Amino acid sequence: MTKRRVNNPLALAVLACLSERPMHPYEMATTLRERGKDQSIKLNYGSLYTVVEALQQHDLIVAQETEREGRRPERTVYRLTDPGRMELIDWVSELISTPAKEFTRFEAGLSLAGVLPPEDVAALLSQRCGALGLGISQMRSTIQFAREHGLQRVHLVELEYSLAMREAELAWTRKLADEISSGTLEGVAEWVAYRHAADQQSEAPQDHEEHGREEHDEEEG
Repeated sequence: MTKRRVNNPLALAVLACLSERPMHPYEMATTLRERGKDQSIKLNYGSLYTVVEALQQHDLIVAQETEREGRRPERTVYRLTDPGRMELIDWVSELISTPAKEFTRFEAGLSLAGVLPPEDVAALLSQRCGALGLGISQMRSTIQFAREHGLQRVHLVELEYSLAMREAELAWTRKLADEISSGTLEGVAEWVAYRHAADQQSEAPQDHEEHGREEHDEEEG
């Protein structure tokens, strides 16, 4: 993966906005929200202004003019530079064409699931399935609503992708929860034994401490 001068998906969104026309940050944020891009890219004004400043420092965008509307504060309008346009094209091309390792919270949780008893993990996975199912229903409704109001499918592909990933995750998670609950998951017996031994070990110092305290009390008595 190419090391980007400003490695933040929001920076990419800013470059994409300015590839259409010069804009001030508030207009960028409004445009991204109106198009639903805030569903794919985390957007808040604090981060937006930080990203704009970083892009300007690396000469990917430049301030074109300052404008004022009525009593509102002055707003700086930015435009895309030639290096910024090249960065935009190269960055989007790489994201679409090249698979990359992404470290997700769920994957991290699964990698450390052994610290919990299998039955607890199965229950938590079932809870996740419920949340995934609700999210999937909402996403389907959003897509249907957008299509019914004339939004072309080309503008919904990222939402379709997210929906497909959620559906696949739900199917896999539901299967894993069932396998843990039924005991058919390979290695689950060893997992149970490991948790049992770990629980006994964590209780042992307390038992020893209690025993020592009883002996001490007997000596004093």
